[in-house]
Amino acid sequence: MQFSANISKLQPSATIAVSSLAKRLRAEGRDIIDLSAGEPDFDTPEWISQAAIEAIREGHTRYTPTPGMPELRKAIADFVRRPGGRDIDWNGVVVSSGAKQALFNACFALFGPGDDVLIGAPYWTSYPEIVQLARAEPVFVQGDEEQGFLLTPEVLDAAVTPATKGLLFSSPSNPTGVVYSLDELEAVARWARDRGIWLISDEIYRHIQFGPGREAPGILDLPSDALGPWVLIDGASKSFAMTGWRIGFSVSEPDVAAQLGALQSHITSNPSAPSQMAALAAYGNPERTVEAVAEMRAAFHRRRDLMVRLFQQRLPQLPFLEPQGAFYLFFNVEALFTEGRQTATDVCSWILQEAGVAVVPGEAFGAPAYARLSYATSDAQLEAAVDRIAALLG
Repeated sequence: MQFSANISKLQPSATIAVSSLAKRLRAEGRDIIDLSAGEPDFDTPEWISQAAIEAIREGHTRYTPTPGMPELRKAIADFVRRPGGRDIDWNGVVVSSGAKQALFNACFALFGPGDDVLIGAPYWTSYPEIVQLARAEPVFVQGDEEQGFLLTPEVLDAAVTPATKGLLFSSPSNPTGVVYSLDELEAVARWARDRGIWLISDEIYRHIQFGPGREAPGILDLPSDALGPWVLIDGASKSFAMTGWRIGFSVSEPDVAAQLGALQSHITSNPSAPSQMAALAAYGNPERTVEAVAEMRAAFHRRRDLMVRLFQQRLPQLPFLEPQGAFYLFFNVEALFTEGRQTATDVCSWILQEAGVAVVPGEAFGAPAYARLSYATSDAQLEAAVDRIAALLG
């Protein structure tokens, strides 16, 4: 059977594949601890869910404007606005069916055949696939491993060509958990501005960070003159424990947003109306939302500290990057390579089959010496998973 060239290079999501295998083994009766999926284990705050229930009862079940309800777009613009920072025009907000669609909208509208898009590596597994669906070419750029793989102007200078049209990266990072400081972020932004390169900043984990303040630095914190053409990607999934509600958004200049909305009108049209009403409750009540997020962030911080301690004590042969945000531990598995296990995929398959612990091989993120686990689960599950891996390694 022959398929379109549009999907000729498309690869299935490795994180979903591992999670699906873990679920299949569990269905077969195996005791599996699944640390593969990037999903908070918390319930959506009750008052947010209740807003959607009330919205359904009140008849908010019809089409909305394609880029989202105006009141939600205004609430998002107010929520992302930084104190003393730039004014955000709500017409620059496009609400989508998840942050993944917001990213697809941006890449499909801004890039095409003959364009190169620099992608900071290690990267979220969908980045190169989305760029290739736009018929552009992903070009992977990796910073110094000792510095958490952070991009710098020097690293970017070595990769840029006349065909380079975009730069895509995340902070806090999935999969590494590293966070760009404001100075590091500004250096990257000015580099892109000076070359007229589109800067796409994925800030979906912005509120899950373990430094001072309630959020990690983002491009809207930068001086206006530091930014050239830009698009910010964010959403409710991670910070608000709303993965299944499928609400993401992009923020850009209004003329850019108009094009992103026009594209979306021919793909999905508007996101689910009840989900938008739930998101309106979240973004429209910032004090209450920030309090709920702070509780979840504190739990993630505690789990991060637990995993750092357990790996140092029980798995010293597996060095890792200490996460500064998100909820992932990215650890090096080269010490486990043998004649029969020569890749991270081999190692992760071995750990899943023999120890019953599901983690994602680093090949999915452009880092073949690493694996990623999610600590978005209970302390007891995390301790049990480390115990199992430690027992397997002897």
